[in-house]
Amino acid sequence: MPEGDYLQVRTRTSPEDDTLTLATIQRCVDKGGDVDATGTTWKVRTLVADQPMTRDEAMGFATRYAERKNIPLVVTDPR
Repeated sequence: MPEGDYLQVRTRTSPEDDTLTLATIQRCVDKGGDVDATGTTWKVRTLVADQPMTRDEAMGFATRYAERKNIPLVVTDPR
C-alpha cells in the first residue's frame, strides 16, 4: 500500500445478479498521525459506492481522477 494519499478501486460481482459488476472508489488520506474519535489516522472519502459499472469504466474514472489530483491509484480485486 502506498503511504499518504491514494485512490483505491474495488470491484465485485453483484450478489443479486452475477452478470453485473459493482464498483467502489475511495480516496484514502493519512492525516499525519492525528487520531480521530474512531482511533484512526486515515480519512476515507467514498467517491463511488457500489455503482454498476464495468471494471474498465471504474478504472477510467479512477485513472482520470488520480491523474487530475496527482495521487497514486491502488486496485484491489477480491478472489
